[in-house]
Amino acid sequence: MNMVTNKLNSINTQIAIIVSRFNHYITNSLLIGALDILKRVGKIKDNNITVIWVPGAFEIPLISQSLLKNNHRKYDGLITLGAIIKGETKHFKYIADHCCQSLSKISLDHNIPIGFGILITKNVQQAIDRAGMKYGNKGSESALAILETINIIKNIKNK
Repeated sequence: MNMVTNKLNSINTQIAIIVSRFNHYITNSLLIGALDILKRVGKIKDNNITVIWVPGAFEIPLISQSLLKNNHRKYDGLITLGAIIKGETKHFKYIADHCCQSLSKISLDHNIPIGFGILITKNVQQAIDRAGMKYGNKGSESALAILETINIIKNIKNK
């Protein structure tokens, strides 16, 4: 039996984090969680992490795609962080669908892992609970997932 095992530390890995400024009080907590995992668990140095703030979650797929087209060899993985909170209109659904579908397509088209740390919640409390409170920090979880996925891809390439 062949088994691909993986680790979480990834010292020379290059990561870009694209984070939405909209709902900053939530997304900043997600960013803190992601950075903590990348540095503490992944052992990634500051100069190997690029943080890019964008106006809102809608812009995250475009910036992700632009990074990969212009610097596709530079990054081993991307982490996307945002908070889409349901309001009184359907705007919430369109933004969430756009982000989910576009980021999945970009990841597959460019063969690069993209951590999906974009919260899609029914209210502010649910977002707060997932940004470091009751249900952990989804930014941290996205960083863990991206570290593991990057190492799996590296292990597969080396087999």
